[in-house]
Amino acid sequence: MEIETSSLQAENGHCGPLVQKLAIMLSSYAKAINKQENRSGSLFTPKTKAKSLSEEDRNYAETCFHYIHQNPLKAKLVENIEDWKFSSYRDYAGLRNGTLPKKELGIDTFNISNEQQFRNRSQQMLDIEKVEKIF
Repeated sequence: MEIETSSLQAENGHCGPLVQKLAIMLSSYAKAINKQENRSGSLFTPKTKAKSLSEEDRNYAETCFHYIHQNPLKAKLVENIEDWKFSSYRDYAGLRNGTLPKKELGIDTFNISNEQQFRNRSQQMLDIEKVEKIF
């Protein structure tokens, strides 16, 4: 069974230290699973990657932002984007008041003026060329 997790994160306007921490976490996880299962090798390669985004990458970041929200729908895990309870979509859409996403960061970064605008933009199909650049 293939499992995909996606997140878009920022730390103090840049992702450098966060990317390093994520790499350490994934490496530690792989070592623990390998020890537990008496195996060796990578658990994540080649699909796992972290990319530090700059100001010029805003379109890329926004594509990732909406891709992450649309992914459970495209994987046919739910019939509606808002049905996936593990997504921050519900918070940005005003359907839940969770504490995990820093909504202000997403609102400011992607110029989201209100919940309805977010829903409309999130429901639009992404340009396949932009999605392919993620991978």
